[in-house]
Order: sequence, then structure tokens, then C-alpha cells
Amino acid sequence: MIRWVRGGLIAALYVVLVFVFQFASFGPIQLRIAEALTLLPMIFPEAIGGIYVGVILANILGGFGPWDILGGSLVSLLAAYLTYRYKNTWIAYASPIVLNAFLVSLYLRFIFQLSHSYWFLVFSIGLGQAIVILGLGVPLLRFIERNQDKFL
Repeated sequence: MIRWVRGGLIAALYVVLVFVFQFASFGPIQLRIAEALTLLPMIFPEAIGGIYVGVILANILGGFGPWDILGGSLVSLLAAYLTYRYKNTWIAYASPIVLNAFLVSLYLRFIFQLSHSYWFLVFSIGLGQAIVILGLGVPLLRFIERNQDKFL
């Protein structure tokens, strides 16, 4: 039961963070603070579902259509699974960065009708992901690992 609750809390926190920082959460240049949570599957398997549901809800509320809702949530689901599967390896840390950079960029160009090249979007999305995941996600993960008895 506690796992379901924790997964739901992760989903809710993801949505709240997206909308508190909405100005930076959507668009071709993103710094989606909620993505710091994408490393949580390394210690909480239920975070896979929490991240997936959180992205679906945030992208539904974001209003950028089915590509963002389905595409973004499936990319996040795959990244969360890989983070869980390859915990504490470079693959776990890189998967949310690389998958978002290369796959989300595929459809963002069309959603925002940009003349920017695909590679510009890969760079901008990847850089934003790297800043959030390495700058906020890793310290968050370390903090939770040190205090895990309080998060059970």
C-alpha cells in the first residue's frame, strides 16, 4: 500500500513542480525542474509509474496536444524503466537526458512550428535535462538515500 501512495505522491509532486515552474517547463528551451524526480526509480521502483502518470497529467494540463501527452509520457516511461533497470550506472543517469533530448525533440519542432534544426532542439532539451538531473536530481537522490528510513 505504501508503494502506491509514494507513487501517487511522486506523480502529484511532478505535476506541481511543472506548474510552479511553468515558465520554464514547456517549449523548445526547457528547464523542467520536475525532471529532477526522474532518478527516483533507482531507489523507489514505484517512481516509474509515478513519473509516467505525472508527465501524462502535466502534459495534458500543459495544452500542447496529443504528441506531447503521448510522446512525452512514453519517453519518460522508458527513461524511468531504464533508470530503474540500470540503477547506479551511467545508463541510469543518462537515460532521461539522452532520451528526452533525442526523442522529445522529434515532435517539439512541429508542435511549436519552429524553423530551428532538430539538432538545435536536441542540444537545448539535452542541456536543460542535464542541468536539472545532474544539478538537482543527483543531490536529491543522495539526500533520500542518506535519509531513506524517513521516506519509507
